[in-house]
This record gives sequence, structure tokens and C-alpha cells, in this order.
Amino acid sequence: MVKAKIQIVQFRRKRERKTNYKKRISFLTSGKPRVVIRKSLCNINIQIIEYKPEGDNVLASANSKDLVKFGYTLNRGNIPAAYLTGLLLGQKAKKKAVKEAIVDTGLNTHVKGSRIYAALKGIVDSGMKVPCSEDIFPPEERISGAHISNYAEKLKKENKEKYEKQFSVYIKKNAEDVKKQFNDVKDKIMKV
Repeated sequence: MVKAKIQIVQFRRKRERKTNYKKRISFLTSGKPRVVIRKSLCNINIQIIEYKPEGDNVLASANSKDLVKFGYTLNRGNIPAAYLTGLLLGQKAKKKAVKEAIVDTGLNTHVKGSRIYAALKGIVDSGMKVPCSEDIFPPEERISGAHISNYAEKLKKENKEKYEKQFSVYIKKNAEDVKKQFNDVKDKIMKV
């Protein structure tokens, strides 16, 4: 007589690779709010979430779309936008009296100097306590967007046609100096 193999069905969110339950339980048992950082190609979404038995409670939230209100006209999915979004969330968290949290990056791959860590640097620079290493943050040149401006200048000198094609949106919006716009928006956020 052949015995059938017993299959254990995992939770739906685990099967869909949306939730790592082992990681989540360690976050919840810490008792601290979580800084949840989620990225897409065009935007960064950051929330501070507190666990409640009846459901999670969002204490503060910031999206890179909010940067438009501060005069940011560039791409909202890059490292400078991620940093500014993190800074904005940190300022909102101050108003809600949230002083410390832990990072929840979800199922994102951990890459040193990535947009996720640029957002985390913005949160830390706003004065919030988040346990992390300084080594994972992107360099200051990348956070301020100087690398974009430098590449645009280099391309403008070498290949004018490629420059006009690749930076057409920047040229239309007269935003070729990324570092200047970054600093202007950063100053406005710090005054919030």
C-alpha cells in the first residue's frame, strides 16, 4: 500500500513572497515602531508603523510625491529624492513625538549605498534614532545629486545629442543643477 505524501500549505502572503514571518515576529517583539521603506521605479514610500493586536497603526507617512509641494521637479525615484523623503518623514515624526524606531526593508535586497539606505540617512539626519551602521549610507556626493550634475556636464561636452536625449526632462524644467535644487528643497523641509 502506497502512502500519500502530506503537504503543508504555507500562509498565502509567504507563498506570494510578500511577508517574511520570521523577520516580522522579531520586529513585533522588540516593542518599537518600525520604519517601513518601500521603493518602486518612480517613487519611495516610507511609513512609521506601530503594532497593535487589532491591526498596525500608521503614525507618520511620507511619499516622494510630497516633494513636489516643496518645489522638487526632478525624478522622484532616485537617491536624492529618497534622502529628501526620509528627511520629510523624520520631520513629521518629530511632530508626532516618535524618537526612535527600527528599520523594516521588507523583502528588498540589501545593497550598500542604495535608495533604501539614502532614505534611512534622511531619517537619521532629521534627528530620529534608528540603529544602523554609517557604512551602509551612500556617499554625500550621491545624496546631494552632484554625481548626476557631473555626468550631465561630462556628457554635454562629449556627446551633445546623447545629452539632449538622456536629460531632456531636466532641460525642459531648467533643472540641470540638481545639487542646487536639492539644497533648496532640503532647506524648506528642515523649516517644516
